[in-house]
Amino acid sequence: MNRQIDCKGKILDLNSPAVMGILNVTPDSFYDGGQYEKETDILRKAETMINEGADVIDIGAVSTRPGAPVIPEKEERQRLMKAITVVSMKFPEIIISVDTFHSTIAEEALGSGAHMINDISAGQYDENMFETIARLGVPYIMMHIKGTPQNMQNNPTYTNMLEEVHTYFTDRITHLAKLKFDNIIIDPGFGFGKTVEHNYRLLQKLDKFAGLDFPLLAGLSRKSMINKVLKTKPENALNGTTVVNTIALLKGAHILRVHDVKEAREAIKIVQAYNEQGF
Repeated sequence: MNRQIDCKGKILDLNSPAVMGILNVTPDSFYDGGQYEKETDILRKAETMINEGADVIDIGAVSTRPGAPVIPEKEERQRLMKAITVVSMKFPEIIISVDTFHSTIAEEALGSGAHMINDISAGQYDENMFETIARLGVPYIMMHIKGTPQNMQNNPTYTNMLEEVHTYFTDRITHLAKLKFDNIIIDPGFGFGKTVEHNYRLLQKLDKFAGLDFPLLAGLSRKSMINKVLKTKPENALNGTTVVNTIALLKGAHILRVHDVKEAREAIKIVQAYNEQGF
């Protein structure tokens, strides 16, 4: 496994777990929608995450919560490019990831200051995404999803969930290998076409995906798999998020994608101390 990820000249070192901070420039994301639409708010949030220890900022302009409406590409592009431009200019040292499943937007974002692409569909929603990523050679996070955000939680069923998710990735990896591309990060897609039971089974067996020989990203932050167990809401799910992030780290996660960078960084420090049996 390559633990030194080249992000257009910036190195993401995964010899120690990394933190990816979420910056949603959307009006309707499940947790913080509407908070980061103005330039001053975008920069304030980015600065806070960088100061708290974010290695990457993941900027998204489309909500992918269950049942989220489809928005025009033009609207996504306008939101994204503004955020990428202001963050990259103000904080040129930070690695910027862009959360999109449109190949044309991905390419434009990379030309506007982004360094990597985070695609919830792993190339399913845009047949040109794999060719675009392979041509540009940037790190590519590919996630498992069953269905679309509009229907993924309408009774998701599997014959063997773990095997089906694993096969999904082997197929996607093989497809990219034919394009001579292997700069891949795997995201098993917690909450995307999965029941609460599926999510915890996936978390329990996260180390199963280590055999794919690519870094693993865990995106668990404030999700319904936490809220349904604790009978709480996303705004009160920070403690639960830390618990599941800790389990993910113990199961081999290399990147935590989170709303709360400080607490994720603390979880990493605790797990490292535990793995080293103290100081």
